[in-house]
Amino acid sequence: MALLLCFSRSSRNLHRHVSLAISQSIFPHLTNPSGNHCSSNSNSNTQLYIPKFHNSRFSYFNWIQVGQGYGISTSPHSFRDLEKEKRDKRPSASWIDLHLPQIVRPYAHLARLDKPIGTWLLAWPCMWSITLAASPGHLPDFKMMALFGCGAFLLRGAGCTINDLLDRDIDTKVERTKSRPIASGALTPSQGVSFLGLQLLLGLGILLQLNNYSIILGASSLLLVFSYPLMKRITFWPQAFLGLTFNWGALLGWSAIRGSLDPAIVLPLYLSGVFWTLVYDTIYAHQDKEEDKIVGVKSTALRFGDSTKLWVSGFGIACISSLALSGFNANLGLPYYVFLAAASGQLAWQIWTVDISSAPDCSRKFVSNKWFGALVFGGILMGRLSS
Repeated sequence: MALLLCFSRSSRNLHRHVSLAISQSIFPHLTNPSGNHCSSNSNSNTQLYIPKFHNSRFSYFNWIQVGQGYGISTSPHSFRDLEKEKRDKRPSASWIDLHLPQIVRPYAHLARLDKPIGTWLLAWPCMWSITLAASPGHLPDFKMMALFGCGAFLLRGAGCTINDLLDRDIDTKVERTKSRPIASGALTPSQGVSFLGLQLLLGLGILLQLNNYSIILGASSLLLVFSYPLMKRITFWPQAFLGLTFNWGALLGWSAIRGSLDPAIVLPLYLSGVFWTLVYDTIYAHQDKEEDKIVGVKSTALRFGDSTKLWVSGFGIACISSLALSGFNANLGLPYYVFLAAASGQLAWQIWTVDISSAPDCSRKFVSNKWFGALVFGGILMGRLSS
């Protein structure tokens, strides 16, 4: 395909070049069969010319605009590449946008129904604890696990709603979060509050299925749920508060089965979840660190900076050590430690291969934590059955 190059040269002291490549198939009438209306470059076999538009205001600057409109490169950095970068940053359509009625889509997005990783991360500590509480050689209470699974789904959605209500002024300034329903205006704050009331009401219905000790213990977690979103404005350690909130199920699951707590077992389990959260949510926070600096939001990602891998390695070691102590105190069998070794490998892989300067890689490593939780659960299950 023949190409037409437009070339302009300024004065001797200030040389500027503006070039435009236009496909002959788009503008065939601009080809130069006779060579009478073009300027030649004697140092090249290719004829370089500027079409003459007499008595016209149409200049090569107009040609640059035309070329941009057709996605043709008019600078060393291709406009098509720029458009691709913009498309990559835009959130892709999820199943919510494709299959749900339009009226419920903002609420589904508010509850993050299309991003189940949060539910997994909230549910796994519950499943660990329920399985630990099972009698030696017996399977866990699957009915209780299903109840806690529904509770994790609802509480995670409620947590997202609370977060979006409190952070709506911040979310509008961050590229990744400005399209959230309340920040974008798809839902008003009053609609968000009404939806939160429904979520909490449904969650209360599940909590009331538990024993009295667990009802009180579960209700006490609401203080953490409501205060966590504010921590990023106060301290560089909001991830620690998230850990305290997200792993409350490690306490609640045991009490739902046993009617009380055994500190020697559940406290190391709870702490292991807190350290685990510090690992995965610090990695997650690196996605927004540059924008967080601008809007004044704090995080462990900003606190640790280039030392992040060293810090999260320490948290990872503390997590595995706490899990080992909890399993030892619960008299779990040898298979537990085999699975725990595999989980250690998965956590080490996350920490040492994550590129903290790459938001997509941080997101991938964050999402992979569902497999860490699954490995620990498998270990507790097999360890309990073999004990």
